Amino acid sequence: MRFKILISFVFWIVLFGISNSLAQRTSIFGKWQTIDDNTEKPRSIVEIYKKDGKAFGKIEKLILEPHEDPDPVCDKCDEDDQRYNQKVIGMEIIKNLVKDDDEWEDGTILDPDNGSVYDCKLWVEDGKLQVRGYIMFFFRTQEWLPTE
Repeated sequence: MRFKILISFVFWIVLFGISNSLAQRTSIFGKWQTIDDNTEKPRSIVEIYKKDGKAFGKIEKLILEPHEDPDPVCDKCDEDDQRYNQKVIGMEIIKNLVKDDDEWEDGTILDPDNGSVYDCKLWVEDGKLQVRGYIMFFFRTQEWLPTE
């Protein structure tokens, strides 16, 4: 009897593991949790969505430390950028990416903490969103985690 229970238990664990791996996200679209490069703590929730055949992303929520402004604006954005002095929550930070095989590229991403805009590329690897910002051949890639 114990052996049957053990076999049943193992079966459900294996089945649960398989269903979780099958449910792993393969699309860039949806909500993703960003991770701060310096603290390695969650920083925000960004929703990636499709509009007119291109990919865009906006900040849905900020995950702030107690001392941080709960409703910041992008005061470091370039004054010619329409996002200058606009609220960060709800801000479109990823713009105009086009699909190329399994990647979305040729768009831009804004870092609202410093106002810098970079060329951008997105792809999913092992269920995590790879976000690459670059200028010429210098780049940095962040890994964003699926949420919801």
